[in-house]
Amino acid sequence: MEFAGIGYSEEQIQLLDIASEFCREKSPIAKVRALLESESGFDAAVWQEIVELGWTAIAVPESHGGVGLSLAEVVPVVEQMGRNLLASPFVPSIIAQQALLVAGSTEQQAEWLPRLAAGEIAALALGESNGDWDLGNIAASATRAGGVLKLSGTKHFVLWADSADVYVVSVLLDGKPALLLLEKSAIKAGVLRREIIVDETKRSFALTLDGISVPETALLDPAKAGAALAQIELAANLLQAAEMCGGSQAVIDYTLDYLRTRKQFGKLIGEYQALKHPMVDAYVGYEKARTHLYSAAHSFSDQGRGEVAVRMAKAAADGAYSYAADRAIQFHGGFGFTHDCDAGLHRRAAIFHASQYGDAAWHRKKLADLLLA
Repeated sequence: MEFAGIGYSEEQIQLLDIASEFCREKSPIAKVRALLESESGFDAAVWQEIVELGWTAIAVPESHGGVGLSLAEVVPVVEQMGRNLLASPFVPSIIAQQALLVAGSTEQQAEWLPRLAAGEIAALALGESNGDWDLGNIAASATRAGGVLKLSGTKHFVLWADSADVYVVSVLLDGKPALLLLEKSAIKAGVLRREIIVDETKRSFALTLDGISVPETALLDPAKAGAALAQIELAANLLQAAEMCGGSQAVIDYTLDYLRTRKQFGKLIGEYQALKHPMVDAYVGYEKARTHLYSAAHSFSDQGRGEVAVRMAKAAADGAYSYAADRAIQFHGGFGFTHDCDAGLHRRAAIFHASQYGDAAWHRKKLADLLLA
């Protein structure tokens, strides 16, 4: 079916139904909180179930052992993961697949796409200490020496790095951005340092590249590095928008349940207009963001139009999630500011998403450049 410029494929609808039930069952809030204290941060058994459902193969071509669909069909799965705060290395693994599809050699695609489709985990080592959302502003470097590349520098915000089988790393090579595949076997003891981030449902690491060498065959096509970085950025923002839309829905539902049961002065607090109106605003913001999300999913592969749609989706999702979670904290009163209030988990998730790949203001600036040029 299709309306309002948004296409919903039959596959999307089926995946949304399955993902909604699966994520609700596998990631109840009690389990989410238990995983906050765990070493890995995610349930390996649930990850294996995700693999068996075929979700890690959705956007991989059939010729490489995948399902042969696209990122549009990944969106409803990630949306439900965000709704239930289901922690897993799913998103970076999917984005790594996109990098390989754009810039991987025939040999690299033949080796790694089937492995990632089958559940091996990829991490993205793209962040720098400069904090720039421009993925081409790279400080880490690689130098050629006798058929190998010697790496140096430190990458930050490498999510799920301790569980990864392969890393997609951005470096400067001959003064230009390049991407390479760093296998787990090349990771030495002590090069990963756990980072403390605001979103406790994720695991982030700094990766020190000093002293690591890889063969030149680890390089993705240097001529396509710019295109691959652009694809990574848009794919990451699309999937982040999906997580944020799912989280917005969850925190709105959580708050409405509270407003319908909490009484003050003998009256349900949800009957007060000072609380009703902000909740309506939160819901309208969520619906707008979700419309932008599925519009972006539908047009993702359209040159030009896809970028505009993705940036609109991320900006809308950032605003909707932040507002809904902030109102939830406020409306829960003193309890809302404690660690026991689930709204806080969503607010911190919203902050972290905004810190990665651009916040709403940054994407609106990019949109202005695109639309007014």
